[in-house]
Amino acid sequence: MSAIVIDAKGFSVPRVAPNPWLIAIVVALASFMEVLDTTIANVALPYIAGGMGVSEDEASWVVTTYLVSNAIILTASSFLAKMLGRKTFFLICLGIFTVSSILCGFAPSLNALLLFRILQGLGGGGMVPVAQSILADAFPPAKRGQAFAVFGIAVVVAPVVGPTLGGWLSDNLSWHWCFLINAPVGAFAILLIAAVLHEPAKTSTSQQQKTGFDFIGFMLVATFLGALEVMLDRGLEDDWFASPFIVTFAVICGSAFVLMIPWEMTRRNPMIDLRMVASRQFGACFLVMLATGAILLATTQFLPQLVQQDFGYTATWAGLVLSPGGVVTMVMMFVVGRVAAKVQPKYLIVVGALVIALSMYAMTNVYGDLGFWFMARSRMLLGVGLPLIFVPIMAASYDGIPADRTDQASALINAARNTGGSIGVSLVSNVLTHREQFHQSRLVEQVTPSSPQYQDTLQQMTSFFAGHGSTLAQAHDQAIQWIGQQVQNQASFLGYMDAFWALMLISLSAIPLALTLRKVKLGGPAHMGH
Repeated sequence: MSAIVIDAKGFSVPRVAPNPWLIAIVVALASFMEVLDTTIANVALPYIAGGMGVSEDEASWVVTTYLVSNAIILTASSFLAKMLGRKTFFLICLGIFTVSSILCGFAPSLNALLLFRILQGLGGGGMVPVAQSILADAFPPAKRGQAFAVFGIAVVVAPVVGPTLGGWLSDNLSWHWCFLINAPVGAFAILLIAAVLHEPAKTSTSQQQKTGFDFIGFMLVATFLGALEVMLDRGLEDDWFASPFIVTFAVICGSAFVLMIPWEMTRRNPMIDLRMVASRQFGACFLVMLATGAILLATTQFLPQLVQQDFGYTATWAGLVLSPGGVVTMVMMFVVGRVAAKVQPKYLIVVGALVIALSMYAMTNVYGDLGFWFMARSRMLLGVGLPLIFVPIMAASYDGIPADRTDQASALINAARNTGGSIGVSLVSNVLTHREQFHQSRLVEQVTPSSPQYQDTLQQMTSFFAGHGSTLAQAHDQAIQWIGQQVQNQASFLGYMDAFWALMLISLSAIPLALTLRKVKLGGPAHMGH
């Protein structure tokens, strides 16, 4: 397969087009590495907190700052790709991502690490939507589905692989390698992309000038998302609206949102096409992806946290809990890819939401004697449900979107996934904290020293510790401590139950949204009507 290009002297010369599958593998590798970094640091947070002398709450900004900067640049990626060219923009993003990954690995303080994570998110955020456009150009329509299946595996499986890899690196090397591992992979991907990827034909200069960068719109979107993230992350610690700091950011967030609407509605080439987001088809897909991102990222962060804190798992084993689900997801991506050609997206999304809700319901039965495979099976069930939403949502979201708006549609769907993940993490964190405190206060009310049950338990545990070599006084103190620890553990389990209930309700909320989607033409081009 060859193409015609114009050399420096104006002559037409043939150019051999690279194998499209090589392009698919290279861009999928780069996208996999970028999405991997949304979760690779999750199980390493205790190591980062300990190594830098900060609390785990402060260390959690390592995750959320990446998600926010990632979401912000996603909204601008289509404009920047048109202005710079897809290949150039992709290489710039990959270069920034790789260099900032190295800087993260050698960061001397938490503030420096957060700054480098923001740069890493800005570099990585532009790669995923541009990768989709690159694949669409590289493959004929008949084979694009297979290409997007490969790409889908990278995007969906990477968040699952992240905690496993991050846990192993943290346990056996150090948390720094969660970021330094990107250096050789990034350098390799840069060389391959520079060699095999060709820049598509550019639009005319006049057309490029007409599609100028909406800088004010970008600043409003960035301010809105950034202030929203600060509110979500610091609200719990600062007592929400009792804090002037949170009130200030709430005003900034609300003001940016209010100003963003009329500005974007009156632009010829807005940063965010609000009419697209407000449409029945794309708007429903956007909200479903927001909910799905919340579940994917929240479970990926808090399931390893649960098994580490309450079951004593190492970071490696906490990551391995997610691994079987990743294998199931890989298989299901290909299965759903074939099924999606015969079944309407709305019905697949409904089934996927029900399966995810069932997985979350299973986790509401968590208690101290559960083994590894209970957690793994729950994650495998989630791995069945996620592809049933991710694959058909792409077909449904592009339905009715003009060809010149597909880049923005891709960016918005990816922004919804990342922003939803950030919201989900913050939501679950708040539910866990408040509900654990609530349950602990209720349980403590029942633990009265005068009750026969308390005295019987105290006597049994005192005898147990005395039988293991403690003096009677030491055994008595150990028994009291053991009872207090049991109350705390039970409150933690009940808090996680409430968190999984909340995620189950989020999953179920996607069902009525999916049912509002119109039917699309299967096995052919998407319907372009509105």
